Amino acid sequence: MTGSTRRPAQALGVYLVLAFGMSWLIALPLWLSGDGLQHPAFGTIALCMMLTPAIAALVTVFVVECPEHPAERLGLVPLRPAGRFLAYLGLGLAVPVTLVFGAFVAGSLLGVYPADFTRFSGFREMLMAQTGGRLPLPVGVLVALQFVNVVLGSILNLLPALGEELGWRGWLLPHLQRFGTVPALLVSGIIWGLWHAPLLLLGYNYPTAPGWLSVLMMIGMCTLVGSVFAWLRIRSRSVWPAALAHAALNASVGLSMVYVQSGSTFDTVHATILGWSGWILPAVLLALLIVTKQFAWPPKAPVRRRNFF
Repeated sequence: MTGSTRRPAQALGVYLVLAFGMSWLIALPLWLSGDGLQHPAFGTIALCMMLTPAIAALVTVFVVECPEHPAERLGLVPLRPAGRFLAYLGLGLAVPVTLVFGAFVAGSLLGVYPADFTRFSGFREMLMAQTGGRLPLPVGVLVALQFVNVVLGSILNLLPALGEELGWRGWLLPHLQRFGTVPALLVSGIIWGLWHAPLLLLGYNYPTAPGWLSVLMMIGMCTLVGSVFAWLRIRSRSVWPAALAHAALNASVGLSMVYVQSGSTFDTVHATILGWSGWILPAVLLALLIVTKQFAWPPKAPVRRRNFF
């Protein structure tokens, strides 16, 4: 990591004002039109919002901090040693999918997610409605293909996810690390959750919940899952595994419709990775990471650094 940061309070203030101000400004058409999440440009607006943390981080680094190595300050480098970097990329892809699936299992055991892990009745019913009552392939094969879609979706969404992660884990997390590991994890998670407020207050992610509860639930999810992303960032010394993890999380949330029981519904306040039952596995993983001191910052640099980065 890069050395000392100039004007830390000013840098943090500039970053937060830009990240939050731009997100609210971009989301303003959703509010002014009265269409909310049904606005015809919602997808474009949401994508543009994802870029605001990166823009805020870039302005903060190049205008306020002016470090000697800005790419390293943002976590864009190093990418070596290659084996270690690729291993954490693999974890960035696998861990979020495991957490998402674990949330379905936990929700099923606790009675808040009506699951069908063997017949995939809800998924089958949805596909038959889309195809006129005839499945092109056995339902088990179609379920397996959803995981292929998750991998492809993770790769395709890597750059949009980097738009957020360059800010949250690339710049903000190491900036807050001066206050200690646990405060950095908590504060960065709270900030990440609050940043979603322009959409959450319109019913995004938690359509059945009042706005205040939606924000609180998102803060809880972002703190726990964001801490797992932080682990990837710290141990790899790079923002790329965290960005891939973010992309994989976004790509795998839709799996909730694959395992749901036919004719059933569920509330995201209680079920999936968004709900409290889905936080159990991330909380256990986070506790293990803390106990085993996996958040030491910065991790020891490799002895061999005879390379470009």
